[in-house]
Amino acid sequence: MTNVMDTLRARGFVKQTVYEEDLYKLLGSESVRFYTGFDPTADSLHVGHFMQLIAMKHMQDAGHRPIILIGGGTAMVGDPTGKTDMRKMMTRETIDYHVECFKKQMSKFIKFEGDNAAIIVNNADWLLKLNYMDFIRDVGVHFSVNEMLRAKCFETRLERGLSFLEFNYMPMQGYDFLHLFKEYGCVLELGGDDQWSNILAGANLIRVKEKKPAYAMTFTLLTTSEGKKMGKTEKGAVWLDENKTSPYEFYQYWRNVADDDVENCLKLLTFLPLDKIAELVKYNDERINVAKEVLAFELTKLVHGEEKAAKAQSMAKAAFGGGGELPEKTINVEAPTIIPVLVAAGICASNGEARRLIQQGGVSLNDDKVTDINAPVKSGDVLHKGKKVHVKIILK
Repeated sequence: MTNVMDTLRARGFVKQTVYEEDLYKLLGSESVRFYTGFDPTADSLHVGHFMQLIAMKHMQDAGHRPIILIGGGTAMVGDPTGKTDMRKMMTRETIDYHVECFKKQMSKFIKFEGDNAAIIVNNADWLLKLNYMDFIRDVGVHFSVNEMLRAKCFETRLERGLSFLEFNYMPMQGYDFLHLFKEYGCVLELGGDDQWSNILAGANLIRVKEKKPAYAMTFTLLTTSEGKKMGKTEKGAVWLDENKTSPYEFYQYWRNVADDDVENCLKLLTFLPLDKIAELVKYNDERINVAKEVLAFELTKLVHGEEKAAKAQSMAKAAFGGGGELPEKTINVEAPTIIPVLVAAGICASNGEARRLIQQGGVSLNDDKVTDINAPVKSGDVLHKGKKVHVKIILK
């Protein structure tokens, strides 16, 4: 059996672990049941979840068994990690719908059949049945308030005010690990490094209550070389749902990452061999664009399939003068001039935004910069917004 920790280390995943030597031996000697949690706060996963899915696939491919925990119960409390305000409460019906959406998207990455088939669980199934007095006596007694207040996950919220509701999040996540240990034999929790305090709490809870080994491992967060979280655009999050972020937009996001971020993204988010990645990124000139194209294609293929990835790549090449097929937008406007067309095509959100963009020199029609706010648009014309948005307009 391949020791997956070697793979994860070589590709830059591992940030923190506990009992690292024992965990390394365990991962190299037997199939380990591990879990990763996902909060169902939207009806789609986004790029922020992407690295967790890739890590889970590395683990599963190495023979280990994933347990995917959907936080249907903890989502009713809200994870305070990194938040300045308390999250909006969600109904059980909304959470259940989000859970179903997650399952469909995860099946593109994780196997749900075979010897180490993934298991999906929803912590609402046990958290909503808890007796509060039993919980605080059985679990809460093992959590030090002083240590919890020093935890990094509470730092931001303490400045604005941390509710008692949110203060329960860490013990509840710790209880999740204990429950999965008892019911499924789960001995390892994985997650982003911003979850270190919560993950460590669960491993410690098992060791204290069950007197048996349990482990924690966190991964580096997906950030740019400047330290900013990746996966955000002017429109908001980069979603895995093509109805929220189209395959073309998804492709373009990765095609346009900074030169300094390409190698890290290829290691963390694709399954390309490390020697091939090294070959792709060895140039510090325009040849790095080849690596960007490979990154964009590989990730779009993973999320949307090879056919849609190929089409997105073709559209991108057409937009930048390399042949191929541009994305098209069919619209119906009474007066097909530049401003209403920009709005109807979804390129701008309002007439005011379109006017400002034209005045700032950010719009081109075919090969010409637009300066006239009343410029006519014909069917088949190509509109360009800056360097990243290129759309062929079809008028009804």
